[in-house]
Amino acid sequence: MIEAIIRRLFHTIIVLLVVSIIIFAGIYVVGNPIDLLISPTATQQDIEDAIKALGLDKPLWNQYFDFLINALNGDLGKSFIFNIPAIELILSKLPATLELAFFALFLAIVIGLPLGLIAGLKSGTLIDRVIMTGSILGFSVPTFWLGVTMIMFFSVYLGWLPPGGRGPTQEFLGMEVSFLNLDGLKYILLPGINLALFKISLVARLARSGTKEALLQDYVKFARAKGLSNNRIVVVHVLKNILIPIVTVMGMELGSLIAYAMVTETIFNWPGSGKLIIDSIYLLDRPVIVAYLLIITSIIIFINLLVDLIYSFLDPRVRIE
Repeated sequence: MIEAIIRRLFHTIIVLLVVSIIIFAGIYVVGNPIDLLISPTATQQDIEDAIKALGLDKPLWNQYFDFLINALNGDLGKSFIFNIPAIELILSKLPATLELAFFALFLAIVIGLPLGLIAGLKSGTLIDRVIMTGSILGFSVPTFWLGVTMIMFFSVYLGWLPPGGRGPTQEFLGMEVSFLNLDGLKYILLPGINLALFKISLVARLARSGTKEALLQDYVKFARAKGLSNNRIVVVHVLKNILIPIVTVMGMELGSLIAYAMVTETIFNWPGSGKLIIDSIYLLDRPVIVAYLLIITSIIIFINLLVDLIYSFLDPRVRIE
């Protein structure tokens, strides 16, 4: 297993190198940040001084080489807008994004798993059709449209929940979170549901198909022949086996929750790294864009490795090697 982890770390270095090249080349052709940073009344000398100060006067390959050398020392550059290290700026916003992503993942499992289990046990019935129809809507409804609709209904018309922002936080495991108090929970509920809806539908469908397949297996038939109750069969035999693919898929989806939370964060004005990257793209803040994408890529790779380890633990037949 140690050998496999070392090999995966070596692959990670290669992936990050390739990703950094693609990102660096991609944002170079998007636009010139000087056009946004410098006042229209600035003189030509002021413009040249700003270009030189930001290192934009060098060729692209030279800029990338400088970035690579600094990155090996843990320096991913300074934000053009805030004039602070990009990695420091992103890490200050990342806890809010992680909280939202994990909250959405929690909702996806606690809502989607029971729905899928019920649909699988009641296959072909009205309950099954209703749940599956709901899952189709969950896959189909655009996140931005759903977010605006939720704000209009629950915040504007009913006044039950705040339309955006983040509630009061308190420290938990060294990170500031808001879901541990009632006021904070009110703020995270709407964006959490908005981000989780697609995943709820995904978990429900995975659980339904897994349940239908498990009910046809010999170990379930043998358990029934022994006279075990249906509840025990479902909890001990069916649920345990359908969790394996669900854990695998949702582990992979956690990375997408973190990476694609930017739409939800923008709609609900959630102060996370997703909203930061959207603002940075508008302002062509290159160091923040590069640093964000590299950090998110690293998180996704780490999550994939962790999922592999958990999968091998849940199913002894699978070995990480």
